[in-house]
Amino acid sequence: MKNDYLVKALAYDGQIRAYATRTTDAVGEAQRRHYTWPTASAALGRSMTASVMLGAMMKGEEKLTIKINGNGPLGTILVDANAKGEVRGYVSNPQTHFDLNEKGKLDVRRAVGTEGTLSVSKDIGLLQPFVGQVPLVSGELGEDFTHYIVTSEQVPSSVGVGVIVNPDNTIQASGGFIIQLMPGTSEEVISGIEKRLSEIPTISNMVRDGLTPEEILEEVLGSGNVKFLETMPVNFQCQCSRDRISNAIVGLGSEEIQDMIVTDGQAEAQCHFCNEKYLFTKENLEDMLEETII
Repeated sequence: MKNDYLVKALAYDGQIRAYATRTTDAVGEAQRRHYTWPTASAALGRSMTASVMLGAMMKGEEKLTIKINGNGPLGTILVDANAKGEVRGYVSNPQTHFDLNEKGKLDVRRAVGTEGTLSVSKDIGLLQPFVGQVPLVSGELGEDFTHYIVTSEQVPSSVGVGVIVNPDNTIQASGGFIIQLMPGTSEEVISGIEKRLSEIPTISNMVRDGLTPEEILEEVLGSGNVKFLETMPVNFQCQCSRDRISNAIVGLGSEEIQDMIVTDGQAEAQCHFCNEKYLFTKENLEDMLEETII
């Protein structure tokens, strides 16, 4: 049963804005499609989880693309998310894995690297997207997304993201939270939250233990302090389709299509985001060639 979802909330009479999500199925779908090994799965899963929550801060048809370019062997992490809880993503080198780090956790920092950039490109319906970029500060990603929000959005925040991978490489648990301080938040509330953040279990353990996004926020912010506003489903959702790929091939022009017909007698395209393959026969290509001539 799919039960990934996200919850939006306020706490302490509107002094805190908060988001929490379970992304186990969505990250599991990405893991299956890209055959990611555990460390790569953790890096991709953390990035997808943070992206889902950043997407939930947007409205209507708005969407964003997150690109993480570190100097580690994983290469680039690319994730798309929108305001509807839809997310997709991939990494350059999905078969990246290392031994556990000194804390007994998947060594995401080593895979991602500690130098590089995290950029967020927001399509909010204007001619040009809004792009914010920050240097990586740790490579663990939770801290890097925190740094992005604090620096680019000018909102004091805390981001927690975590993924637990099963011995057979499938995803056991994935989820996260974002806590944001609104202007004028009292020192008492801030120090109370900081204390709780230092004492609570890790986010991945909370998801593994079956805590819902609502229960995660109550764990972080204190039971009874949270007012839940809305929930929305979260899904791995790719935007690719046969028609889109077909249109892209037509856009290459008649010479390119003619070359495909003569050289291979067919064309195969594969979507980076979901690994779906699309095969176009010689007859398909001839039909496309006619389209370019019309």
